[in-house]
Amino acid sequence: MDLSVVSTLYRTAGFLDEFYTRVCSSAEKAVGSFEIILVNDGSPDDALARAVALHERDPRVVVVDLSRNFGHHKAMMTGMGHARGDFVFLIDSDLEEPPELLPAFLEKLRREHADVVYGIQRQRRGGAFERLSGEIFYWLVDRLCDVKLPRNLVTARLMTKRYVRNLVRHREREVIMAGLWQITGFHQVPIEVDKHRAKKPSSYLTLRKMVLAVDFITSFSSVILHFVLYLGLAIAALAFLALAVLVLRYVGGTHPPEGWTSVIASVWLFGGLSIFFIGLVGIYVARIFNEVKRRPYTIVRDLYRRAPDGTRS
Repeated sequence: MDLSVVSTLYRTAGFLDEFYTRVCSSAEKAVGSFEIILVNDGSPDDALARAVALHERDPRVVVVDLSRNFGHHKAMMTGMGHARGDFVFLIDSDLEEPPELLPAFLEKLRREHADVVYGIQRQRRGGAFERLSGEIFYWLVDRLCDVKLPRNLVTARLMTKRYVRNLVRHREREVIMAGLWQITGFHQVPIEVDKHRAKKPSSYLTLRKMVLAVDFITSFSSVILHFVLYLGLAIAALAFLALAVLVLRYVGGTHPPEGWTSVIASVWLFGGLSIFFIGLVGIYVARIFNEVKRRPYTIVRDLYRRAPDGTRS
């Protein structure tokens, strides 16, 4: 098998037939043999029925039906785990990233002798707030994490079998794909792409993006915990210094000034800091709690794949 095209399905039933046609057209021009792996991530529309119909019509279509919605990143990892091709092309099925990118990705991978060719947006889309929040996220990642993310990553990427084999060895229950792509290593090169206008409402709303940002930083950095320690030491040192000054003033006959404003302000300040830091540490503890349970990050309800003899496996 030369190529596996992996995509996930969630509210994309209306794009599936066109996606299949365009993927087949691109893959047939680029390679000799290929398969299309469609992972149904608990889609509430009829995406599963349409995918199974494609499978019945074309044995090159493999359908992985998850038992419920587990999330985009986990579904992608599950799909790559079922890939059999020498190359794996990961792409979303909503057609924002055109399947016709495949030949260019393949040509660059061979020319650069790379293990991964990943897409980056030529120009980030969205309004001023979305662009600003994106820049803030990358700024925080650059300064707080050991993992350095390329700017404006997209899902589309072409990978060799050896890279994918090592990528799916990561068994985190909280899967953050952008970080796992980077820490897996190997020779990775970017290629600029243009995303088409979204044809469906994005499931990555602003609040969801904020959650992903927090998840990424707490998954790939312990710098914040060190910052909490050092800030606590600094506050303790300042408090000790202020206490020493008050004692010296009292011994010298000057009573410390009275006033509720400074007291209340201090209580609110340090109370807020304490709650913030407890919550921050709680996020790390929650991640540990989720990991040590060792639950599978996805459950496959059914697999639609044809065996070489034509029977379903």
